[in-house]
Amino acid sequence: MVSTRLLAVFLIFAFAMTSAFAQDRRVPSSAAELRLSYAPIVQRVEPAVVNVYAAKVIQNHNPLLDDPIFRRFFGVPGQQGEQMQRSLGSGVMVDPSGLVVTNNHVIEGADQVKVSLSDKREFEAEIVLKDTRSDLAVLRLKNVHEKFPTLDFANSDELQVGDVVLAIGNPFGVGQTVTHGIISALARTQVGITDYQFFIQTDAAINPGNSGGALVDMTGKLAGINTAIFSRSGGSQGIGFAIPANMVRVVVASARSGGKAVKRPWLGARLQAVTPEIAETLGLRRPTGALVASIVSGSPAARAGLKPSDLIVAIGGQPIDDPNAFDYRFATRPLGGTAEIEVQRAGKPVKLAVPLETAPDGGRNEIVLTTRSPFQGAKVANISPALADEMHLDADTEGVIVVGVADDSISANYGFQKGDIVLAVNGQKISKTSDLERVTRDESRLWRIKLVRGGQQINATLGG
Repeated sequence: MVSTRLLAVFLIFAFAMTSAFAQDRRVPSSAAELRLSYAPIVQRVEPAVVNVYAAKVIQNHNPLLDDPIFRRFFGVPGQQGEQMQRSLGSGVMVDPSGLVVTNNHVIEGADQVKVSLSDKREFEAEIVLKDTRSDLAVLRLKNVHEKFPTLDFANSDELQVGDVVLAIGNPFGVGQTVTHGIISALARTQVGITDYQFFIQTDAAINPGNSGGALVDMTGKLAGINTAIFSRSGGSQGIGFAIPANMVRVVVASARSGGKAVKRPWLGARLQAVTPEIAETLGLRRPTGALVASIVSGSPAARAGLKPSDLIVAIGGQPIDDPNAFDYRFATRPLGGTAEIEVQRAGKPVKLAVPLETAPDGGRNEIVLTTRSPFQGAKVANISPALADEMHLDADTEGVIVVGVADDSISANYGFQKGDIVLAVNGQKISKTSDLERVTRDESRLWRIKLVRGGQQINATLGG
């Protein structure tokens, strides 16, 4: 009898809810409702979204000209042709003086950058700051004497899945275009685009040329910078990714202060993901958090009392699902003061205050090797704590690291890559850049090189 009454009540409730939903689905009752539109938001934000054109001169290399006999009769290196390589992207005006934020990959390696406004005016721009770790760059318009419309930053931590957003940029170079969609997911950490993997995912149509453009919320504020798409065809398939506004804010603040590099807090600890096996060992219901694998002596983490095997579960009250989430949350904290970190230690909760300070960077001593050797054209550096943090290395890593390789250089032809760690050359241990510079001055027909790439040691013998 009781079951019958409950069923009757449920049916009445279900009928009432169905009727309510049916009432929400109705024909617009007035012309005003037919005119509901995103146009007011677009009109307000569109003038602050710009097109970015980058150009790079590429030297056409003819390998036959490396032969002295061929070169004598048919030409010299100076006669090799040049080609202009162009890229197209978008950007957002973030300061009325003419500061524009865009993606670093839009202007990477550019010899010339131009910015086109929504009113079709074009300005040359200089690169103020490049941040490869976040794939962001800040430009400044040259020779301007006016104030430009800008976008304010939203607090991207307040975004929710399902929020409506607009994407504005210049897809395929067709001109400024607006698309709309929702936030499909937050805190995407397995995208593999930048060091700080904590992306906003949206189904607003994003295509090549949208990179660096604005993702705006319904208040007209900048929620993120559109940076990548997942696509099998090269076009939009409803999976786009944007860098959250809170990370963009940090990079822009560094540019405004005149910095050439972004200064971020340094933890001084190596973190690892919690696998299902580790979760079972720790007695966790699911694999979550960032496990402390090691601590750098004297680092902020060490002084705060963080210990190996601590499980970081929150920072500033925000939950941490994995090391990528922690890296983003920690990197967007302002320098100075402390960050409150919650950890699980032997099954018990512990709160720690970690000082927010930059990593020491003294003694990096970056140099470009110019003497003829397999390393010619490579830029190398000593491994300082700041560089170890930037390159995701253990603080006690030995050797000299390659931080750049010039295009078409001897080192590039030999296959050296950014991130290679040189341990020894011709039997001589390489501890600092001066060691490598000295060794490469020696004339040698064969070069025996020991290096580490991607955690694997490689022994190679190369011709001089």
